Amino acid sequence: MKYWKKLTNEQRKERIARALQDNVNFSKDTSLGYPASKLDGIVFNDDAPFLKDAPILQTYVANPNNIGCHTFGTSEKAFNGTHEIEREVLRVIAVDIFKAEPNAFDGYISPGGTEANIQAIWMFRNYYMNNYDAKADEIAIVASEDTHYSIPKAANLLQLDWLKIPVDFNTRAIDKVQLEQIILNANNNGKKYFLAVSNMGTTMFGSVDNPEDYIAVFEKHNLHYKLHIDGAYGGFVYPFSNQQSVINFSNPKISSITIDAHKMLQAPYGTGVFICRKGYIENVLTKEAEYVEGMDLTLCGSRSGANAVAVWMILFTYGPNGWFEKVSVLQMRTQFLCNQLNAMQIQYFREPFMNIVTIKAEYIPIKIAEKYGLVPQQHDENNQWYKIVLMDHVEVEHLTTFIEDLMATTYV
Repeated sequence: MKYWKKLTNEQRKERIARALQDNVNFSKDTSLGYPASKLDGIVFNDDAPFLKDAPILQTYVANPNNIGCHTFGTSEKAFNGTHEIEREVLRVIAVDIFKAEPNAFDGYISPGGTEANIQAIWMFRNYYMNNYDAKADEIAIVASEDTHYSIPKAANLLQLDWLKIPVDFNTRAIDKVQLEQIILNANNNGKKYFLAVSNMGTTMFGSVDNPEDYIAVFEKHNLHYKLHIDGAYGGFVYPFSNQQSVINFSNPKISSITIDAHKMLQAPYGTGVFICRKGYIENVLTKEAEYVEGMDLTLCGSRSGANAVAVWMILFTYGPNGWFEKVSVLQMRTQFLCNQLNAMQIQYFREPFMNIVTIKAEYIPIKIAEKYGLVPQQHDENNQWYKIVLMDHVEVEHLTTFIEDLMATTYV
């Protein structure tokens, strides 16, 4: 690991204190031009004694604005301290986790994975328009039917067609025959430029697409394409549980990645991460943001620096080895559940390196689903699956009770 390490509590507190000192201090500094301030002291007591031991809460009170993209050009000097914290976070995620070369990436901490995915589609759409004079009706998004709803949302916002690729009902694998046929039909109907979204942990199944399925088709037919990885759920699981994975920037065909920190990393909502290779993010430079130093290259504009501090605190509390251990424990709990389901001959789907188990609905009585908060694929009578997500709070005791209740039903 080049940048990621485990720090002591004192080291973490000292680093955040230094970052806040490098920011404008609205309580003491003369700052007349910013439409911002610290949190209202009448409502939020900034003298509370517990704040001295709570760096993240200190940051919320200080209320820094991490507007802009701090890997590209200049940024607002008033918040340089927390901007640097964000750069440290991005270096760990891009270089140490996703194998990018140092200084070969851009990115930012977004308000969630939905925005990060939309940022990717927006960026590549503009890339095609700026470099190939492409028209919107010549550009298509390609993604599986299990893809997160942020992708059809992006298609709607950006007025692009989404080519929805079927998957196998049991394995959730992309149907490669239909993938090729759908792309060729689209090309014959005027689509010249493609934005492929490959999933690293789908929301419902935790399934992981093989990016090579997309790459093979596009390159076989000499088509223009960009490949985005939606690792919003799996980004902090899959690279650790499958250390042989090459779904990262070591693959030159992968141009961008989305990761959520408010899922597995347990950062506050909403905290996503968007990372792309150098040479793309300038396609969404908003030149009209002239009053912003460095202007803006993000969809959201202003955003809290506290989210960057929260992710930094988590990463540097665990360090890479501590995080690997945490993921390993969740993998063991997931396997425990799968072993119990196997013994009862209950059919389910589980991606081997993920911590989601999705059970066929025919085995789950509605009362049990409601008692244990299982999430259905559809909230109606057509539902075919329920999922269990083995997060940190889901312990073996919870699973044992669930299994006992399930064994007592006539469905088993």
